Amino acid sequence: MPAVLITGGTGLIGSSLSRLLVNNGYNVIILSRNPLETARKHELQSGRNSFRSSGNIYYSKWNPEAKTIDRSALQEADYIVHLAGAGVAEKRWTSGRKKEILESRTHSSEMLVKALQENPNKVKAVISASAIGWYGADLTPNPSPEGEGNPASGFTETDPAANDFLGQTCLQWEQSIEPVAALGKRLVKLRLGIALSNEGGALKEFKKPLRFGLATILGDGGQIMSWVHIDDASRAYLHAIEHQEMQGVYNVVSPEPVTNRQLILSLAQQMKGKMYTAVHVPRRVLKLMLGEMSVEVLKSATVSCNKLRQSGFQFGFPTLGAALNDLVGK
Repeated sequence: MPAVLITGGTGLIGSSLSRLLVNNGYNVIILSRNPLETARKHELQSGRNSFRSSGNIYYSKWNPEAKTIDRSALQEADYIVHLAGAGVAEKRWTSGRKKEILESRTHSSEMLVKALQENPNKVKAVISASAIGWYGADLTPNPSPEGEGNPASGFTETDPAANDFLGQTCLQWEQSIEPVAALGKRLVKLRLGIALSNEGGALKEFKKPLRFGLATILGDGGQIMSWVHIDDASRAYLHAIEHQEMQGVYNVVSPEPVTNRQLILSLAQQMKGKMYTAVHVPRRVLKLMLGEMSVEVLKSATVSCNKLRQSGFQFGFPTLGAALNDLVGK
């Protein structure tokens, strides 16, 4: 069975992808700073160099800060999926947190490059995460809070990185993994949109006030959100592994972006029917609550998925209605 080595494998995307890979006949090796503690959450069998849970998922040790990695895990890998990085939205963006967000990505990339340079391996391809934070705000204003994104337009993979914090973080993130291409490895970089999942991320936060019947629209709600269902996000990584012609950058977003207002009200209707009250959270309140991060939640970013679709990828949940029906309607 081919083996996929995953960094950041216990996060939102990594957990979903690990299950998908196992179901499709792959062994999965998840790198962790404490593999025993991580693996204790599952039914275990211990090996000399790793711990195995049920379902052909193995846990091996690495420490990017100490620049150490389980060489045997690296040598077993046929593919690497690089997802490691501190959560962008988990904490307020202090100068220290911004440094952590950047370095958790670039330092781990640099370590992977060094490990591949210095150790014999059979890795055929590296699939690295990035994000649509690469792009800045849409150049043209939205027609109205109720307006929809235009699936035929939007940022493409050839657009330059924005000069803001996330844009420059994504730029350095992608640059840090680029040297693996010079090692003869196929390199794919996936710029992920807002992943909708019940396990975490934006959707989980949007659902919280709806428990009290409040549909909280951010600002005027007109900002375009380029989103993707968690299952489609995971399938995009598998698609990149299995399609050898794929190289370079691909946006991983739904073909139908929506406004924040549309997302919130659609979610409210799915969860509450008509038993909810729409409430706008003013920009000034968001700025007080989130600081610099408020710019991102209010930013309109229409991103194109045309290149990914041209590679043969088919979305399981191309529309918001289909996604919410799956995630909330069960």
